[in-house]
Amino acid sequence: MKIASLVILGMLAVPFYGYAGQAAGAARFEVTSLKTLRPTLVNTVAALQKKDAAGAKAAMDAYDSIWNGVEVYILTRSMEAYNDLEHNYQAKLTEGLNAATPDTAALLPEAQAMLKKYDETIAMVEKAAPLNRLYDDVARLRLERAHLREVTPALKAGNIAKAKKPFEAFNDNWDNIEDLVKVRSISAYTGIEKGMISIENALAKPKPEVDPLITQVADVMMQYNTIVAQVTKEAKDAK
Repeated sequence: MKIASLVILGMLAVPFYGYAGQAAGAARFEVTSLKTLRPTLVNTVAALQKKDAAGAKAAMDAYDSIWNGVEVYILTRSMEAYNDLEHNYQAKLTEGLNAATPDTAALLPEAQAMLKKYDETIAMVEKAAPLNRLYDDVARLRLERAHLREVTPALKAGNIAKAKKPFEAFNDNWDNIEDLVKVRSISAYTGIEKGMISIENALAKPKPEVDPLITQVADVMMQYNTIVAQVTKEAKDAK
């Protein structure tokens, strides 16, 4: 999860590019985002070659966190590629790595095939015309949300230290995307900011109360998801 957070941090630091800039030939945010995800699959293959199930699971966890941010690009461009990556290869690897005794030998060819499919998908995206710029806004919002999605599972597991790290990453990156929220809903923007302050203060206590924290995170997530849904609709309507 730490690997995923660091990768997403770097991605969110990339400056915003308009549609014209993308078409001019500079590396599009879509392409760089998808390429940033590729090393997690390379790491999965490498770990399975070493029969390191724990390492492969960690790599796939990192993949899943970033994938949730950038999958919108693939889903928009190719349902076939999306289904193959998520519902075929990722599903098989996740199920296999969560088994009591993962069969690394059987999972290795699945991971190698997934990496090949992912490379083919990136090549397809590179050759395609840019999507409208709102899809980049959707990806940025979803990449930021990936941090927040990691907080609740850690809280439910009673691991406060683990919960703090992704929340801090969400807090640190908020400045990069807050205007995307603010311009669409002052109410949601204010609610998210107030919720973040409450969560930060609660996590700073020596012994935070977990149940109220989970409720606060859920409330922030609900308001955040409203904006993600709105920008996603804007992107689709702008085709």
